[in-house]
Amino acid sequence: MSIYDEKQQEIAEKINPKSRMSNWKDWKWQLKNSIKDISTFEKLTGIRFEKNERNLLEKTIAKFPLSITPYYLSLIDATDYKNDPFFIQSFPSPLELEIEKYEMLDPLSEDKDSPVPGITHRYPDRVLFHISNICSMYCRHCTRKRKVGDQDSIPTRDEILEGIEYIKKTPALRDVLLSGGDPFMLSDDYLDWILTELRKIPHVEVIRIGTRMPVVLPYRITDELVAVLKKHHPLWINTHFNHPSAITDSSKESLRKLADAGIPLGNQSVLLAGVNDCPRIMKKLVQKLVQNRVRPYYMYQCDLSEGLSHFRTPVGKGIEIMESLIGHTSGFAVPTYVIDAPGGGGKIPVMPNYLISWSTNKVVLRNYEGVITTYKEPDSYERIFCDGKCKDCKLHLKLDKAEEIHAIGIEKLLSDYDDAISLIPENNDRMERRSERKDNE
Repeated sequence: MSIYDEKQQEIAEKINPKSRMSNWKDWKWQLKNSIKDISTFEKLTGIRFEKNERNLLEKTIAKFPLSITPYYLSLIDATDYKNDPFFIQSFPSPLELEIEKYEMLDPLSEDKDSPVPGITHRYPDRVLFHISNICSMYCRHCTRKRKVGDQDSIPTRDEILEGIEYIKKTPALRDVLLSGGDPFMLSDDYLDWILTELRKIPHVEVIRIGTRMPVVLPYRITDELVAVLKKHHPLWINTHFNHPSAITDSSKESLRKLADAGIPLGNQSVLLAGVNDCPRIMKKLVQKLVQNRVRPYYMYQCDLSEGLSHFRTPVGKGIEIMESLIGHTSGFAVPTYVIDAPGGGGKIPVMPNYLISWSTNKVVLRNYEGVITTYKEPDSYERIFCDGKCKDCKLHLKLDKAEEIHAIGIEKLLSDYDDAISLIPENNDRMERRSERKDNE
């Protein structure tokens, strides 16, 4: 038995003297024995808190509940817990009670972009479908702290049906992301039912699932669950590793099962102060991910949710990390660094600038080493004028039911077929003065 296994066995026996490793690897046993109070945490880890600190921790838990799986607890280094990435991500801090004036309950305005309960429709062709508000562990940096663990906000079957009906009635939707909470907190049968109903919708091309189970409770990825998932291809799964040490043997096994089932895997990390705000840590993380057939997808700037100021880094730290990845490791191991715009603006890429300058026929670029080079553009380029009528285009866009496109935003300004020359913010004073003058004429 390894030192790691011995530690798990020790924790299991502290929970129940009759516990065995077979219990430990039972995901339902893990959930049943999740750590939800400070006394149990102290008993299982040997960590002790002073009275004043404990009082502050109790106040924090009263606002933002505590829940840690025994598996994730076993990863905490009790000898250096204050600097331990697993402790920081899972155990409450009194700093969570310090809510800055710019922090928000719903920083991404998910509720405002919700046409029916459980659905967030922000982008033209895809929706976020909240099918569970319960997680196996409550991450301290969660952007949805307002919902997670709230028993009164667990979606009912009727609400799930209402969300499915909205997707049915919205033919523009080709991509559905199941999120929560954690969708894998649902039973296999219930999840199978949801996936089956979505698969019946002709215009739904892709279903994605966001889960942290491979990180915090890898035993949930059972052969039975994988068998259910395999029935509903094309299915994609994004998980949430923030630190390379979280990729344990148990996590690797859960990822292997999913990848062997033909499910493409992605990872969404959050940049967290004191956890992974280090170029070497992030490089090791992305390299270990691709080694286990997981494509780094996003690196998020920490959201402006209430009580997360101690987790946030300057954007410059994220840019520094991206500079340490681009060109320094495999291209497919480099995530996109994004800020999920407050107010519901969606994910905005924030990347180092490699385009230095350009003229009418040449661009000046720099590479990851700082080498400056040029790229010669064509002297003669006969562009195809696009009138937006795809059916009549001479390019080979011979698609079934090809639809004329409707551009918005910057795409609209760049298009040939729209007369717009600028995008004007609402309540622009200059435009209001123009309107007033026109009304007075």
